[in-house]
Amino acid sequence: MSVGHILQRLLLVIPTLFGVGVVIFVLLRVVPGNPIAMMTPPGASAADIEQLKALYGLDKSIVEQFGIWLSGVLHGDLGVSISLRQNVVELILGRLPATLELCLLATLTATILCLMFALAGSYRPRGIVSRLVDVLASILQAVPDFLWALLFILMLGVAWPFFPISGRIDPRLNYDFSSQFYLIESILRLDGRMVLHLVHHLFLPTLALALPMAGIVTRLLKNSMAETLKQDYITMAKARGFPRWHVLSKEALRNALIPTLALGGVQLTFLIGGTVLVERIFGYPGIGNMAITAVIQRDLPLIQGLVLTFAIIFIVINLSVDLLYAKLNPRLRNGG
Repeated sequence: MSVGHILQRLLLVIPTLFGVGVVIFVLLRVVPGNPIAMMTPPGASAADIEQLKALYGLDKSIVEQFGIWLSGVLHGDLGVSISLRQNVVELILGRLPATLELCLLATLTATILCLMFALAGSYRPRGIVSRLVDVLASILQAVPDFLWALLFILMLGVAWPFFPISGRIDPRLNYDFSSQFYLIESILRLDGRMVLHLVHHLFLPTLALALPMAGIVTRLLKNSMAETLKQDYITMAKARGFPRWHVLSKEALRNALIPTLALGGVQLTFLIGGTVLVERIFGYPGIGNMAITAVIQRDLPLIQGLVLTFAIIFIVINLSVDLLYAKLNPRLRNGG
């Protein structure tokens, strides 16, 4: 991928975010529900209601409101949360690290699982292990992440309480973090005890998010491996006497990953979106949990800021996948 193509993709980010902003801004103001009515106590006078509308700029037309909001966005100001009465940027930055760590761990878990399953299923393509992998991948794909979350809570949080089912860290712990990236900071500090504690809390939501992604990517990678194993260079590697595991992991896997990568990027965006329900179910303090609260409270500035944040994350993921795809694909890497 050339530098010019990368710059072209980066320039497309601006109209994409603008379009997202227009759509979410208009939709939030045409759907039923009045955020001011939820803020005012019973018996509030009309003057009080009009004063609140003026405070949050809701007394102006949609075009004027959008212009004010867009001007604030360009200056790094997403407004003030109606329900929490705090700066939206500060609220999002306070919760975003928790979601990023959860997604990072879930992606790593899904990647390890799909590599293990695909390699095991490709060792004997017509054997019983291969069939079991197909069945397992179908089950993982069929069950959505929020249902996995509920099953894990019932099984491993209630029936057999091996794992905590809410929160990010035990509130009784007195630990001084210098950032909101608790897990990454604990790893950098080489604090193994805290790392284990955080992973213990992250285990169930991580697995709930990772399993559906692992099922889908496993099926694609396994099919891609089957096609790759038919290539001439694989036959030559076998003829040279390389062990089957070497042929699979060293010769076939790299090329089989190329067509899998594009779908993996799409599934990663779905995984990010899945944090909304999974975080809510586990009471995990991320932006997904915050998004549901914002919708319930009809907190327009916070919803707009969160949607914009999710859009930026999706764009970064897609661009990263494109760059990695170009690096792995020799035809694109060589400009062919």
